[in-house]
Amino acid sequence: MIELRTPAEIEQMRAAGAFVGRVLEATRDAAAVGVNLLELDALAHDMIRSEGAESCYIDYHPSFGASPFGKVICLSVNDAVLHGLPHDYRLQDGDLLSLDFAASVDGWVADSALSIVVGTPRPEDLQLIATTERALEAGITAAVVGNRIGDISAAIGEVAHRAKLKVNTDFGGHGVGREMHGDPHIPNDGRARRGLPLRAGLVFAIEPWFMLGTDKIYTDDDGWTLRSRDGSRGAHAEHTVAVTDDGPVVLSARAS
Repeated sequence: MIELRTPAEIEQMRAAGAFVGRVLEATRDAAAVGVNLLELDALAHDMIRSEGAESCYIDYHPSFGASPFGKVICLSVNDAVLHGLPHDYRLQDGDLLSLDFAASVDGWVADSALSIVVGTPRPEDLQLIATTERALEAGITAAVVGNRIGDISAAIGEVAHRAKLKVNTDFGGHGVGREMHGDPHIPNDGRARRGLPLRAGLVFAIEPWFMLGTDKIYTDDDGWTLRSRDGSRGAHAEHTVAVTDDGPVVLSARAS
């Protein structure tokens, strides 16, 4: 079911967005060569406890997950492109790390993601991250009253195609509100002027993610982590966005 939020409810969602932004900033800044993924998860968990928030991930068990997720942040390294389950791994020089975090504050959810390179970057990794961020900005720009879901998808896909990237549409953007995942689904490629008309009060996560060499993925033996079929690296960017009569509002904006 697709729900429209009142202006007052959208204002209430800002607290969740701000918290999610702070956690991503903190874990991003803590990520360094030699840091264990479990340490980053513990940092995010400590922030959840200290601020009285609730994890959207720890008990999350959708049909595509082998078991409850059990951690509070997705950490995807290199060819792990989505839903990376934190495990005993120390970051190495040059690793491409995607951080995806969602939490509930006072009953409202926000969801956001970013990608970084730890240590010495490869130029192609920086270019991939930049392309993913441009696609996110294009999708946000298209999230205006009078457009349709397909306009967001087409804007994201156009950025990817200009960069000669293939696009997987199995996972993409989604509605956000009292729950982490809801309708509508927003593929990362599509046709303009198709799909649900955008109305003020819609709140959703827009989340382009691309891989350097393929659009095919498979599930790791941990039952959660999605990896590129050809071993190429992936990047991910995401914000929670509200459609308003005054234009799109990014609820999960970060200070830096």
